[in-house]
Amino acid sequence: MALVPCQVLRVAILLSYCSILCNYKAIEMPSHQTYGGSWKFLTFIDLVIQAVFFGICVLTDLSSLLTRGSGNQEQERQLRKLISLRDWMLAVLAFPVGVFVVAVFWIIYAYDREMIYPKLLDNFIPGWLNHGMHFKA
Repeated sequence: MALVPCQVLRVAILLSYCSILCNYKAIEMPSHQTYGGSWKFLTFIDLVIQAVFFGICVLTDLSSLLTRGSGNQEQERQLRKLISLRDWMLAVLAFPVGVFVVAVFWIIYAYDREMIYPKLLDNFIPGWLNHGMHFKA
């Protein structure tokens, strides 16, 4: 059975979020050594939420491919629960937090870059990683 392009896209997005998270965690920044580490930044929390959400999307896609045509009522019920979890997570966490992070970051960045992303951070975080963390498609 062939994969649908949206399923392949979800896998690609999940892998990109995981690579951004790995690259972000590999950066040695002084703020990562203080109380709270990376978890005190809403951008990092949003990246984790997005990665978990797309992981659930991929799991839902795989489950629907594996249970298609099986006729097992229990599997169908579990799939409906997984789809409900995916929809809830998008509506309650992934979309609102993602839009808030992107909007607030770029508005403050346009107003005064030094307030939210000082030029000093350019030494630690490359430009492509900054855009990967603060630009959601």
